[in-house]
Order: sequence, then C-alpha cells, then structure tokens
Amino acid sequence: MTDEPTIDEQDGDFVQSLDRGLSVIRAFDADHASLSLSEVAAATGLSRAAARRFLHTLVHLGYMRGNDGRFTLRPKILELGYAYLSSLTLPEVAMPHMEELVEEVRESSSVSELDGEDVVYIARVPTKRIMTMTISVGTRFPAYATSMGRVLLAAQPEDWLERYLAAVSLHGLTGRTITSPGGLRQELRKIRGRGWALVDQELEEGLRSLAAPIRNGDGRVVAAINVSTHAGRRSLESIVRDLLHPLLATAERIGRDLTATPGRRNPAWGTARPT
Repeated sequence: MTDEPTIDEQDGDFVQSLDRGLSVIRAFDADHASLSLSEVAAATGLSRAAARRFLHTLVHLGYMRGNDGRFTLRPKILELGYAYLSSLTLPEVAMPHMEELVEEVRESSSVSELDGEDVVYIARVPTKRIMTMTISVGTRFPAYATSMGRVLLAAQPEDWLERYLAAVSLHGLTGRTITSPGGLRQELRKIRGRGWALVDQELEEGLRSLAAPIRNGDGRVVAAINVSTHAGRRSLESIVRDLLHPLLATAERIGRDLTATPGRRNPAWGTARPT
C-alpha cells in the first residue's frame, strides 16, 4: 500500500495505523514465512521506520518472532481468526468445502444431522436435479434409507441403536430398501467398520448416494456429508473409485475447521432422540 489516502481513508472513522499494521501481518504467507525488515517495508509500501515500529509491536504482543534480523509469525496470530471461526455455524463452516467438492466431482452434496428417526438437511450444494423430490435445507428423510442417515446411525451407542431398531418402522420406499431390523443392523456394523456408507436406490429409484461422517475435535460424529448421483450416470464401482476419496477428504477438512475452535459447541450437533 502507499501513503496516499484512498476514498475510504477520508472517512473520519478510518484508523490508518490499524490498516498498516494489518498489512504487515498480511505480508507473511506460505511463500513468505520469514521476512526481513526491508522485505516487509517493500511488501507493504511502508517506510523502514514505520515497518520497524509495527514489527516490534507485534513481537512485543506475542504475534511475531524476531531472530537475526528476520521475522516470522507465531501461533498466537491464529487467535485473530478464532473469533470469526467461533461465530460460524456448522453449515457456514461446511459450505465452502462442499462447494469445492461439488466443483471437483460434479455431483450434488449435502450435510445433515440426525433428529430422532430422521436426517435433517442443514446445508446443500446442488448440481443437476436427480431426484423427483425437492431437497432444500430443512428437508427430512428417514435415516434408515439414506447414506447420511446410516452413517449417523452407525455412530450411535449400542443401547441407543437397540431402542431405535425396536421402535422404527422400516417401510420399503423402493424395492431395494432394507426393511428388516436385522438387515439394517448388519449394514450399520459394516458402515461402522469401514467409515462410510453407500446406498443404492433405497430412498428413490435411480438415486445412489455416498456418505461420510463429520467429526468434531473430540472425535464424535456430529453430522454427515454426502455426494449423490444418478444410477444411469455412475456405477457403484465408479462411485467408490472416483467419489470416495474426495468425500472423505472434504469431511476431514470440515472436521478440522470445527476443531479449530474447541470452545464452540452447538447442542444440536449430533443430537439424536430415539423414540
């Protein structure tokens, strides 16, 4: 930046010294992890004297380390981002990652939570419409017939699961839907062991869906993320081959962002109420 004021800087509430101090922090990135005083001055447009004052202030406050004439950021700098991250809801954390996933695989993606016997959609990034049913945030489906629902069911304690299986009505939504408690229990054991679920046309004919768990910093499953596709477009083998790795990587990235703010808790995350 230069010393010439911009239109925004003409505002009487604009604090130019704060703007300059933040420009010093922004000068550091993955390609410039260590900078000298001269390099910081050149990157920010500040004089050497001004750059020196900002750098030594940041060192004094613990946000930066100075050693042999070079400066690096310290972990305390992450605190500046924690306040923003801690204000985000799970859908807000997940959406940027979901958008990247959809762009990569060209299939729709959703995130849901378990609420009683249903999954509730809390975030969605669609591509082409592949279902006759309209899906939006707030849509509910029976957990037993969906990939995300099965991931969430598989994460529940055994006593909860037994109460669920004793109470749920397993209706055949298509000719492929698992409708016996024993069959569903066996499928959930398989999902628990491998860490993901694949459902083939059990909710709706033609719909195939792959889901993975989203875990918080304690390792607890708080939500599930899926990618869904049409049976005429992808075989089961190609779904696992082409979509599983990107899906698991996305779930892990969302979990890492949740873990970045361990003090944040949403009581609804991962809450399941068996009937």
